[in-house]
Parts: sequence; C-alpha cells; structure tokens
Amino acid sequence: MAHLLVVEDDPQLRGALVRALRDKGHAVATAPSGMAGLDAAVTHRPDLVVLDLGLPDVDGAQILRMLRAVSDVPVIVATARDDEPEMVAILEDGADDYIIKPFGAAQLDARIKAVLRRLGATEVAEEPLRVGGLAIDPASREVTLDESPLDLTPREFELLAYLAHRPGQVVSRRELLAEVWQQPLGGADKTVDVHLSWLRRKLGETAQAPRYLHTVRTVGVKLTPPEGPSEEPPEEPPADQGPGAR
Repeated sequence: MAHLLVVEDDPQLRGALVRALRDKGHAVATAPSGMAGLDAAVTHRPDLVVLDLGLPDVDGAQILRMLRAVSDVPVIVATARDDEPEMVAILEDGADDYIIKPFGAAQLDARIKAVLRRLGATEVAEEPLRVGGLAIDPASREVTLDESPLDLTPREFELLAYLAHRPGQVVSRRELLAEVWQQPLGGADKTVDVHLSWLRRKLGETAQAPRYLHTVRTVGVKLTPPEGPSEEPPEEPPADQGPGAR
C-alpha cells in the first residue's frame, strides 16, 4: 500500500481514480486544483503524486516545477496531451513517469508500483493498520475488532480506514466529505453523522459512551484506542496461616 495524492479537477474522474486506487489497496487523498495539490504534497508528504496537467488555476507543468523546487516526491503526470516534445519536457522538469488519458486503473497501478519500486519506496505499510484492538487491512478491505471480523459496508470501511490513517487526529466533517465521499464543495453533515452512528453500533459503542470514535464538538471526530482500566487490581487477602495464627 502506498499513500497517494491525486491532483485532478474533474470530479467524476477524480472519484473514479480514488475508488479504483483504493480497491488496489492504496490510501488516497485528493486535490481539485494545482495550488491545493502543491499545498497537500508539501504538507502531507505522500508516497507519490498523480498530477493532471489541465488544471483550472495553474498548468500542471508549472505545478510540477514548483513542486520540484521544494520536494522530491515521485510524480506521475496524467494527461490527455500526447505531444512527444512536451512529454520529454515534462520528464526533464522532474516527472518520474507519465500516462496518457484515457487509461485503466490496472495500468496506472502498475506504473505507480514501478515508479516506487525503482525509487526503493515499495513494500510500504503492507501490514494492517492497528488502533487498539482494531485491525484494518486496506489490501483485503477486512476489519477485525479483538480478532472478531466486522461486517462493514464499503463506505463504512473507507470512513474507518481514513480515520485509522490519522489515529488521534481530529478530522473535520468537511474533510471526510471531501476525501471519503468525494464532495470537495461540501455536503450534508448528516451523511457523516449517520455513517459514524452505524460504525459505532458495529464497534459496540455509542456517542454517549465512546470507545474508539470520539466526537470533538463543532470540530470533528477522531479515532483513538480505548483507555485501559484505571483502577488498581484489588489486593489479595493474606494467606491463611492455619488455626493457630493470631
């Protein structure tokens, strides 16, 4: 599994890429514009960036040059342009590979793995994510709680996995809507709340008595391991010393 950043302005294509790459076992964040992508790449330091060239604010080639000035993160350029001199220029500007639209998820996944393997960045975090007794396996999309399997819907899994990548970090509903539901312009907070309620039920907890999912009022939600027992174990009674003991 790799942590990827997809910089793509088309919401339908962006959503399709996220679903396909997550199905391949990757963790995926997105940005809808060049400057947002540049900020996310520098701030969150993904393992690889998939960068569209036709962005609404700044051309992807310029974003690539700006990114290369501050980061050596691997970059695969995704573009509908197939002009060979331009592709050569893109590679000379620091792209590690490029892929021509339209392309399939399997082809993109293969190129991602090839770039990471070439740069020695593969074999990243293949083991399940663990938060307390929770084990989340992005590759198989299986979740266990205290070794017992949980039956989660695809959206419940994506929500839990997104939070598990940020244990102890408060994540806003707006971020969850943008990254899990692919609604960067916002949506109904009720959607997030309903799915959190369903997740809590399957985790054996409630909002009033949380164990893993903790709501921070007006801010968001965080996933943390449950606290251990705070009480000291009771002292054992003194050993019986026989009928003659005083």
